[in-house]
Amino acid sequence: MKIVRFRHAGRDRYGALEGDRVTPLDGTIEALTPAVGGSPVALKDVRLLAPAVPSKIVAIGLNYADHAAEGNRELPKEPMLFIKPSTAVIGPDDEIVYPPQTANLHHEGELAIVIGKAARNVSPADARRYVLGYTCANDVTARDLQRRDVQFTRGKGFDTFAPLGPWIVTGLDPSDLALETRVNGEVRQKSRTSQLIFNCDYLVSFISQVMTLLPGDVISTGTPAGVGPMKVGDVVEVEIEQIGCLKNTIAAPR
Repeated sequence: MKIVRFRHAGRDRYGALEGDRVTPLDGTIEALTPAVGGSPVALKDVRLLAPAVPSKIVAIGLNYADHAAEGNRELPKEPMLFIKPSTAVIGPDDEIVYPPQTANLHHEGELAIVIGKAARNVSPADARRYVLGYTCANDVTARDLQRRDVQFTRGKGFDTFAPLGPWIVTGLDPSDLALETRVNGEVRQKSRTSQLIFNCDYLVSFISQVMTLLPGDVISTGTPAGVGPMKVGDVVEVEIEQIGCLKNTIAAPR
């Protein structure tokens, strides 16, 4: 099942995407049901929004060995966590704003986990019971600010630095999916989620031992090698097998 958030006739709501039609859903992300009297709407007539509204995005650093190697970093012994704010979230086809504070804006294509119900102190074996599904993410990074600050809050926390979408796919096995990031059609990153150092189930469990994950929260699982610069006017795409393609354009501040 593909779950979307969409805007139609001045209203934002959830829906189920089937082919080129969206069937409205009622309820919250943890308990969605078919909308009473909700007629399907053509996909071309709606605006897709970020498919989740997280209270927080828990992102993972250095979770592919080749990405650690390209930065001359040692492999982590346990997941390296950082938080991206909810205000960074944008959806498919929204613009990523290139802040004037940076001169080195990078893409980081990633698989994202969307939490479906509150998770605290869960085991890896039970982790998928708390997962609604999976989507594409771009952990946009001001690389010069990240290196200058040492910690990641400013370099990864600007508004528009957390594109998500285009939808959430449920019932998916995330263990071996092809991931590709393109800038203006040029392939920059190409890997598979089987190359994750810490897999999705382990990440849900590990993070839930630290903080409660709430419905709609997102875990951005890390990026493979090939991170690199983007400039104003570039079109960046993150495509993941069995999910879809998240596309955004880089824009100058207005």
